[in-house]
Amino acid sequence: MLKMTMLVENHLSSRAVPGMQPRAGLCILLDDGDSRILFDTGPDETFIRNARLMNEPLSNLSAVVLSHGHYDHIGGVNWLNSGTRIICHPDVVRERYACVRVPGKAIPVKKLSRHLNFTGENVLFSKGPHAVGKRFTWTGEIPVEKPVAYGVTDVRTGALDYVPDEGALIWRSSRGLVIITGCGHRGLENTIRHCRNITREENIYAVIGGLHLRTASPLKLINLMKFLREINPEKIMGCHCTGRWGRLWLKDKYRLSCGDTLFFDA
Repeated sequence: MLKMTMLVENHLSSRAVPGMQPRAGLCILLDDGDSRILFDTGPDETFIRNARLMNEPLSNLSAVVLSHGHYDHIGGVNWLNSGTRIICHPDVVRERYACVRVPGKAIPVKKLSRHLNFTGENVLFSKGPHAVGKRFTWTGEIPVEKPVAYGVTDVRTGALDYVPDEGALIWRSSRGLVIITGCGHRGLENTIRHCRNITREENIYAVIGGLHLRTASPLKLINLMKFLREINPEKIMGCHCTGRWGRLWLKDKYRLSCGDTLFFDA
């Protein structure tokens, strides 16, 4: 069985332990009895306080998997214990900015990255799929034919950021794949196809995480619904950047929030 604990999310669950604090970001603790994995760290050290309140120790982690290099997913890295095993794409350390584009240049309005201090950490940079445990697999870079840009990586040149470092985490069960996403910048359809390709497993048990649908057009959402009906996952639960608008189009309307705990059959 997989236990999934929402340590950080934008909103606080009505079932949360008193004292827990939400943050705009994502941090999920995953435990199947063999591996104990932290997926993202939220924007700061809040995940540590919330884990303590939920009586979930973080001293015995098998690994930390970073979905991509935006601050609201990697901001807590500098509070991890020394020697923590970290798995991520090499581009997770790139600087990136939200910007306003004017003729000839890009004007930065917000920094979207964080300086990561990996000194003393056991870091594995991987662009390709990598086994994280008996049932867990990091997808590595997700192929996209027509990537969408989210800001820039260089304000001088205006080089667009297509977030190539974003990957997902897969947990294999007898009922199919459980796919955990950070923001879904590479597209949910592309993510699911990649997960199927690298595992050779067609059945999708659940899709959980940020799906970046809060500003999606009706046409995009209609096409996504058609795709999801075809693959027919048992559960699809969006949180973080999915947005209320995005969740309206999903089979499971329930919003995962900070303090929630879910269980998935092995």
